[in-house]
Amino acid sequence: MRCPFCRHRGNRVVDSRLSGDGAMIRRRRMCAACKRRFTTYERVEESAPMVVKKDNRREPFDRAKIVSGLKKACEKRPVSMETIEQVADRIEAAVAEQGGREVASSVIGGAIMHELHRVDQVAYVRFASVYRSFKDIDEFMHELEDLIRLRKEGGGAPPAPAGDKKGEPVSRKGEPAS
Repeated sequence: MRCPFCRHRGNRVVDSRLSGDGAMIRRRRMCAACKRRFTTYERVEESAPMVVKKDNRREPFDRAKIVSGLKKACEKRPVSMETIEQVADRIEAAVAEQGGREVASSVIGGAIMHELHRVDQVAYVRFASVYRSFKDIDEFMHELEDLIRLRKEGGGAPPAPAGDKKGEPVSRKGEPAS
């Protein structure tokens, strides 16, 4: 493994620890050349399912896309990278638990929205505004009103959106979303 600072290949492990759930090993390494320390993570690589997009294209599941979307939604918000990684871990685990060879992108998007609602409501609204592609201000306001109502009721995160039989997202009124 190359040092991220000087690109030298020689390094040694200084410390190893299991993550809280035991699914990953965190290793602190020290470069033999520049003596700087860096962290690596080791996890079991499982065969990832294919993600079925809205237009029926298929692409491999990519955890980095989830992390990227979470970072964008949480930009300039008090959400740590550790929290973003934990959310991505939970979503990845939920996808893996389904055990299928394919998963609808709407299922992943719904899981992200569910997690963001719990973590940071501004990030949730940011993500929802892009993910749901609100057509006008009324749809956006309806989402905000739901968020305010849930907060006043002391409720938790909204349930993850269901899909129709084809895995398509469903609108609030129960019709397939367009």
